[in-house]
This record gives sequence, C-alpha cells and structure tokens, in this order.
Amino acid sequence: MDKVRTVSDTKRDFYTHHTRPINSIYRRFIEELLVEMHLLSVNVDFRYDPIYALGVVTSFERFIQGYRPQEDKASIFSALCQSVGGNAEQYRHDAQTLLTQVKEMSVSDLMGTTKAASSDAPGDGILYGTLQAIAQNSQFKYSRLFAVGLYTLVMEIDADLVKNQEQRNEIFGKIAEDLHLSPEKLQKDLDLYRSNLDKMEQLLAVLEDTLEAERKKRDKQNKQQQTNQSEETSTNDSEETSDNS
Repeated sequence: MDKVRTVSDTKRDFYTHHTRPINSIYRRFIEELLVEMHLLSVNVDFRYDPIYALGVVTSFERFIQGYRPQEDKASIFSALCQSVGGNAEQYRHDAQTLLTQVKEMSVSDLMGTTKAASSDAPGDGILYGTLQAIAQNSQFKYSRLFAVGLYTLVMEIDADLVKNQEQRNEIFGKIAEDLHLSPEKLQKDLDLYRSNLDKMEQLLAVLEDTLEAERKKRDKQNKQQQTNQSEETSTNDSEETSDNS
C-alpha cells in the first residue's frame, strides 16, 4: 500500500518548487490554501474537475492581489499546483475555458444546464460534462474551492445578481439541489468567502494608504536632502569667493 502523503510532505515540495521567501502578509493565506488542496488530494473520493480548478485560480488571484514582488506570483501558483501533483497550466486553462463558455449564457441558461445535468440527457461542452459527472457521482467530494468555482461562474454571468442575498441563496440552493449537494453547506461557504474578500479588500486599502504615506515621506526626505545639499554647496561657493577676495 502506498504511503499517504502528509501536509509536511506537501509543504516541503512547495518550498522546493518555490524557493523565494513568501511575503509575510500573504503567508497565512498561501499556506491555508496549500493545506486545503493537500487534504483534498489525499482524499479517496476527491476527483479534480474544472469547477474546482476555477475555484483554486479565483481564490489565489483574489487573495493574492497586491503581492510584492509581483513576479513571484506565477512561481507561487505553480508550486501550489505541483506540490499536490497538479499542473498550473491545466488549472488555468480549464478555468478560462469554463469562463469563456458561460460568457454568452444567462443565469437561466446555467440553471437549465445544472437541471439537465442531473439526468441522463446528452449535452456538449466542458461545463455540461463536468456538472453531469458531479450530479451522477454519489461519492462526489464537495469542497469550499468547488463552491468558489460555482460562485465565480455566476459572477461571470451576472455580477450584480450575487450581491442580492435572497437571489443568491435561491440560485445556489437550486444548483445544490440539482447537483445533490448540501445547500446549507454551499451557502455557508459562499458567505464566508464573500466575508473574507471584504476583509482582504479592506486590508489592501490600508496597505495602499500605508505605502502611499511612506512614498510621500521618502519624497519629502529626498527633497529636504537635496535642499540641504544645495544650501551646503551654495555656502561653500560663498566661502570660496570670500577667501579669493
């Protein structure tokens, strides 16, 4: 029997693929996402699917906003995927394919797709195939990241709709019913996700204000230094002139 990988194994792999230090502000989020992906990857019922991939990509991109140095973001995401046996390009490709497919859909179209997917009705496209496989899998391993993927699909179709709690709960309640998921669990995870997004946006606003204040302070110090140097130069020139006289 193969030995089940531990969280320590996955973390070690992550830091093997991404060798630079993690920005302290984002370290907790990155490690929590890493652990979440790890626990799913070692669960016997878990199967990778494009909606889950969309949830991973969206979570990463939304919560890693403002990361410095920015060029490290690609390396961090690649290390996250590789450390759980995945491929960053596949995650991003599948996520983008889903988003492209729903761009021309309405919420009613999406609801109709999830309804049809719960039956044996034939259908085309990566979205339909993914939903049908989930609806017909009694052992489907639900995850918060899958919920984020579903949320992102609805956001892509109608961003204003998800701002209304009553409409949001109704839509995701029906989707959960069609896919044989717990509507309470889905709605709880989405409420937590939205709350965390709000907190992150507030944090980023504070960070931006702090950085702006530091920039202004540096500019003021540089100008003062230049002024002092200019005055010192002027004083020296005057002294030299006086001496020559």
